[in-house]
Amino acid sequence: MFKKVASCLKKSFLNEKFIISVILINSIVIFLEESKSSLVGLETADLICTLIFIIEMTIKIREYGFKGYWKSGFNRIDFVLVILSIPSIILFFLPDTIPNLSFLLALRIFRIFRFFKLIHIFPNFTVIANNFKLALEQSRAIMLGFGVIIVTFAMIGSCLFSDTAPEYFATPLDGIYSTFRLFTVEGWYEIPDAIAEGMESPFWAHIIRLYFSLLLILGGIIGMSLINSIFVDAMVSDNNDDVKVQLTRMENKLDCLVRELEKRDQELKQKDELILEQKALLEETKQGKTSESEM
Repeated sequence: MFKKVASCLKKSFLNEKFIISVILINSIVIFLEESKSSLVGLETADLICTLIFIIEMTIKIREYGFKGYWKSGFNRIDFVLVILSIPSIILFFLPDTIPNLSFLLALRIFRIFRFFKLIHIFPNFTVIANNFKLALEQSRAIMLGFGVIIVTFAMIGSCLFSDTAPEYFATPLDGIYSTFRLFTVEGWYEIPDAIAEGMESPFWAHIIRLYFSLLLILGGIIGMSLINSIFVDAMVSDNNDDVKVQLTRMENKLDCLVRELEKRDQELKQKDELILEQKALLEETKQGKTSESEM
């Protein structure tokens, strides 16, 4: 009897639908708790969900072994989230009035990380994550170069405009933020206008606007577009790979079909040649018999 119950529990905790249901319930509970809901039993429901996640992790580790469990990216994320959820169990069983345990209240924030367990619901999340990793790897060099460009122009801006526009270029860090803001085309015109207003000469005001316009084209239009194109290309590369695999399979099937047709064509030619030889042999035989009868 005990073995049957244990087997049923094991199947339940290894059932993805059951775990996803618990994740959804736990997410709703955390949302209601953080919304200061007056519903009774929210902390108890949160504790039960946390215990279910701990049991699920324990069963999977015993079932697959720690190495087998750790191979899955989902399991690694779950392991970290479960460890981060342990403080909520401590808070439930230890009263807040006990001295020197007030720091545990700050650890309640770790419960929110359990929202990340919702990634189980997303279809093909592993494929998306792998494509995102590939996109980062492929765009690593250009992103590094883009960062160097931002820092370089931030330093130039700090040297030139720290006195004219200290709110944007007072320090290199301020310059980095202002340059990045310029490249993202977010209120970019406010920066050159603020600097141009501080110029006494209209000529230099126009030069300032031209300088920032060129900077916008270089970083905001060309640079960001290039990074986006690399990201998009890498993210959809898996779909392209699937198409290439399907095309390769179709080409292989067509090649096999062509070879089969050529083989059959050769066989038919050989049969035709054999038939022609037999006909010629029959005609020679008939002619021989005819000449013998005439003699």
